[in-house]
Amino acid sequence: MKQIVIASNNPGKLREIRELLAPLDIEVLPQSAFDVPAAEEPHDDFKENALIKARHASKYSGLPALADDSGICVDVLEGGPGPLSARYAGEPKSDERNNLKLLQVLHSANDRRAHYYCVLVLVRSPDDPQPLIAEGSWHGEISHELRGANGFGYDPLFYLPHLGKTAAELPPEVKNQISHRGKALKQLVTMLQAASKE
Repeated sequence: MKQIVIASNNPGKLREIRELLAPLDIEVLPQSAFDVPAAEEPHDDFKENALIKARHASKYSGLPALADDSGICVDVLEGGPGPLSARYAGEPKSDERNNLKLLQVLHSANDRRAHYYCVLVLVRSPDDPQPLIAEGSWHGEISHELRGANGFGYDPLFYLPHLGKTAAELPPEVKNQISHRGKALKQLVTMLQAASKE
């Protein structure tokens, strides 16, 4: 596998995935290079949404495709906003409005435990009957204020008590080692390396 199209237009996700896949010597291309229209994400399930996005990008590009579906899951919101994280405050998508809405919803909450969750699906073709699926979680809590300028999404609110920092206060290389996406990508790299030896 020499090239993979990433089923996303999110520059933060593209940057993280490109950095984490660099050791495999695979050229990572954004779906925008193939004019892939945005895929529907109709499910309340991370895996189903990732699979739809991967098959969609592979169909339009003619290449193997990697899709990520991820979000923040807050305990007192029974796992919400979950798969709806990117659109939590409605359309058009806005990290800033999503963060402000979450702060508002949790204003009086004492239990602020939360975790990021990521599912990665790699299909070798649009009809691949055996997609590779990797997942990762990253546990922390929701801060009372926005902190930090790195990352994207809910990173300025995602507080890591053991580090005393939010995800947005971490250097990218540190975040990539410990994040939900970093863990899922490491799992996927192991799968790809094993497959190449078969």
